[in-house]
Amino acid sequence: MTTDTPDRILRLNTVLDRTGLSRSTLYRKVDQGTFPAQVRIATRCVGWRESAIADWLRNPMFYGVEDAKLRG
Repeated sequence: MTTDTPDRILRLNTVLDRTGLSRSTLYRKVDQGTFPAQVRIATRCVGWRESAIADWLRNPMFYGVEDAKLRG
């Protein structure tokens, strides 16, 4: 029996609260590939997959976008 729950989409303020990053640091890390990229929800709305944020929180110093793609 599996308990697969759907991956939630977290909005910016929730991601900032969970990570402790500032907005500018978060976007700089996204550009550098050291933080998960956002996903488009609507035309002017983005968010982050909760599972991607959890992966980053497990090991933020060594997180890489390419590593995440290999696991997912």
